[in-house]
Amino acid sequence: MEFKLQFTDENARCAQITTAHSTFSTPCFMPVGTQACVKALDAIDMKESLGAKIILANTYHTYLRPGANLIAEFGGLHNYTKYDLSFLTDSGGFQAFSLNSNTK
Repeated sequence: MEFKLQFTDENARCAQITTAHSTFSTPCFMPVGTQACVKALDAIDMKESLGAKIILANTYHTYLRPGANLIAEFGGLHNYTKYDLSFLTDSGGFQAFSLNSNTK
């Protein structure tokens, strides 16, 4: 990943982030795909209609469903979703501890 600061204005900043899958400027629109997909939208909608260059996927919820084994069978998030641009995944730590009554 590469992070390049482009502009600053007092406390605001604009940067360009380059990942293995896309380049985008911040701040940016980042749809939330809690379980690695954005409800009612496919990869074509995400790219062409929304212009999304990155999706936020929640690690904990993705682990629960569809599950790490299924995503691995598809060869990772990109093959599972057919979205070939970037994903940002969080640690899932908040959900793992706050929803621990749901775990086995």
